[in-house]
Amino acid sequence: MSDEIIELKNLIEKSNFVTFLTGAGVSVPSGIPDYRSKGGIYRTGSFETTPEYMLSHDNLVNHPDAFHGFTVENLYYPDAKPNIIHKKMAEISNKKGMIVTQNVDMLHTKAGAKNVIEFHGNLYDNIHCLTCGKEFDYKYYLKDGRHHEDNGVIRPGTTVLYGESVNPVNLMGAQKAVSDADLIIVVGTSLKVYPFAGLLRYRKENTKLVVVNKDDLDVSEADLTIADDAVNVFEQL
Repeated sequence: MSDEIIELKNLIEKSNFVTFLTGAGVSVPSGIPDYRSKGGIYRTGSFETTPEYMLSHDNLVNHPDAFHGFTVENLYYPDAKPNIIHKKMAEISNKKGMIVTQNVDMLHTKAGAKNVIEFHGNLYDNIHCLTCGKEFDYKYYLKDGRHHEDNGVIRPGTTVLYGESVNPVNLMGAQKAVSDADLIIVVGTSLKVYPFAGLLRYRKENTKLVVVNKDDLDVSEADLTIADDAVNVFEQL
């Protein structure tokens, strides 16, 4: 066990409240591609426009069929299972903390985590017709993006699209989770998407900050940076 992992283990044991800030990298070991890394969705796809536009509110409204095709092809992995990172975070946060995630795959919840804020919503709750409000199972959405009784466009869950605002309840909850923590652990996120990336400004002065990421995020205020595969790190906690 490396000195860095030993130090992280000790920080967790001594802490009173641990807040995990997680992104797409946490779910890569479960078989879900991330967005911005070398093999991520935003780097490997062939798009007529930007992937950000494909996942935007404007695209949903103006080109619903294209939006549906892109979303189903790139975002839905209903058979994915939680990995050791999800499981260990669930164990720790259920005892003393919170998980604030950018991920829309619900794997933290599937791992048994009870204290989770899905900052950008998820793909599985409240899938509904924008015309009449009727709700649908995700399995229906995987086959069809329209409600044919009224030709309404179906929206995929509570997911926050580009051009939309984060749910204020999630935003305030995330800010509180950061301000309540005496240890914050950032895992699998580039910290480039706002307002998620701005959550660290709510960290208290004496709160320890740990970054676990294969690639250097250059988070200058971090007290500990572990440049290692998160699976390897969390298997040893």
